[in-house]
Amino acid sequence: MADVSNFKINEKWPAKDPSVLQLYSFPTPNGVKVSIALEEMGIPYEAHTVTLADADVKSPEFLSLNPNNKIPAIIDPDGPGGQPLELFESGAILIYLAEKSGKLIGSGAAEKAHIIQWVMFQMGGLGPMFGQLGFFYKFAGSQWEDKRPQERYIGEAKRLLGVLDGVLDGKTWIAGEYSIADIAIAPWLRALDFYGAKEAVGFSGYTNVAAYLDRFLERPAVAKGLQIPPREPASRAA
Repeated sequence: MADVSNFKINEKWPAKDPSVLQLYSFPTPNGVKVSIALEEMGIPYEAHTVTLADADVKSPEFLSLNPNNKIPAIIDPDGPGGQPLELFESGAILIYLAEKSGKLIGSGAAEKAHIIQWVMFQMGGLGPMFGQLGFFYKFAGSQWEDKRPQERYIGEAKRLLGVLDGVLDGKTWIAGEYSIADIAIAPWLRALDFYGAKEAVGFSGYTNVAAYLDRFLERPAVAKGLQIPPREPASRAA
């Protein structure tokens, strides 16, 4: 197993235990996917709070790990061939961790394909559309006089919720057994609370989705992962 202490990101977020997986994140819907997965899979890791401020995500240290300046990102000292692996994009990290651990990615090629299908549904649809909903419903876009963008994303959120509600009819989890697909999807459903948009999208009417989110939030690893890393960064070395 390699040591990750020589990576540039350590200049701003020093690793206390360079022998374990290093997580650089913030508790957003995308960020908590990885901490929840790590908790569910039982992979030892160390979490570093990378705030969404430019001083963090646009710092040379963080850009050395993710040139796209978005959380989350990881360094796994025990990557393929025993070499360190740097990785960003939450969906890619979920798939990597599931394959590394052999957990939450199905028991065969067909199950794996369906699970990844729903991870991609979240990455390409649910996340981007709900994120835009948040901008136009809660944040700066909510002040715009032209409400057509807001209406567009409310409508798309409703459509996506309808897709999920239909698929979840009679099912506990989105792709059969609990998987990284659920870890990808459910945090974005939870974000509707943060956006104050549940009523706007008629969330209570999607009864299968509402019950699904409740089941997800009842999992002990989820409850822990939602709080990692803390929003306030620990003191850093100069």
